[in-house]
Amino acid sequence: MTGHNVIIAVDGGNSKTDVLLLRADGTVLASVRGSGSSPHQLGLGPAVDLVGDLIHQAWLEAGLPARDGTRAAVAAVFMAGADLPSEETALADAVMARGWAQENHVANDVFAVLWAATGSGFGVAVTVGAGVNCVGTAPSGRRAWFPALGEITGDWGGGPDIGMAALGAGVRSEDGRGPETMLAHAVASYFGCASALDVAVAIHQGSLDPARLVELPPLVVSAAAAGDPEAVGIMRRQGTEVTRLAVAALHQLKMQDSPVTIVLGGSVLVSSRSILLDYISDGIRAAAPKAQTVLCTTPPVVGAALAGLSLAGANGTAETRLRASLEAASDGAEL
Repeated sequence: MTGHNVIIAVDGGNSKTDVLLLRADGTVLASVRGSGSSPHQLGLGPAVDLVGDLIHQAWLEAGLPARDGTRAAVAAVFMAGADLPSEETALADAVMARGWAQENHVANDVFAVLWAATGSGFGVAVTVGAGVNCVGTAPSGRRAWFPALGEITGDWGGGPDIGMAALGAGVRSEDGRGPETMLAHAVASYFGCASALDVAVAIHQGSLDPARLVELPPLVVSAAAAGDPEAVGIMRRQGTEVTRLAVAALHQLKMQDSPVTIVLGGSVLVSSRSILLDYISDGIRAAAPKAQTVLCTTPPVVGAALAGLSLAGANGTAETRLRASLEAASDGAEL
């Protein structure tokens, strides 16, 4: 039995999971947030169970009748950790086994960013936050993807890599191997140390968790905005990696000569828009003159909801109502 034309929208990330319940006319019924649900971190079963608990919470908050076997019409589930085709298939099987909805769409969470910006799911999306990833979909149905497994698959970018580059630049500045950079003092001060070398030694000796380097991109962005050459160089390297991903995705889609939207998302790209947006746009345009680059600041769960509406056969009025409803609900609050 279908539950009241209800659509379930899920954006499951490494650090948080957002769930929306909405009707096919775009009316939002409930919005809940929980902790991260990446299968890479939790395991597939526990990750999907966490999402299921949030869906149940949203169902109750929406004031809907007890489910008692009732399923939603559609579930659009986008989750981190579905990087390989086999991982996406395993996640889809796990979602369908839970019986949340009659119709399910399951994909990597970067596709939610693409939907959020385009409303159609067509184009290319590149995100840079705790890591870096890129996906794409052509109107023909062809998809672009990358393994996104980090250094072992040739990836560079995101919080850990930018943080490591900042620390290295700081140490090299102090010992004379590299040019002077304000990153030396900035990194040392951030961790309460006298020098960047002290930070490196603390990591080496185990008194500082190297995972905390993921916290450093805002310092690099600030230094780059102030004109520090080393910081600018780090951010330009990140911009070059984004450009290469986007152009490679366009070639996978065979759309390098077509009008197409390139969506940039993730905390690093959003925070560094004044430094990188034009740089990335120019690089992409040189290889794909008809491409348009846009920055997505819309929460990815909105993209999941738009995908759900599309599966439900909704029209543009439903999308307008959805976006208006969420803007009114948030009114400055974090989605």
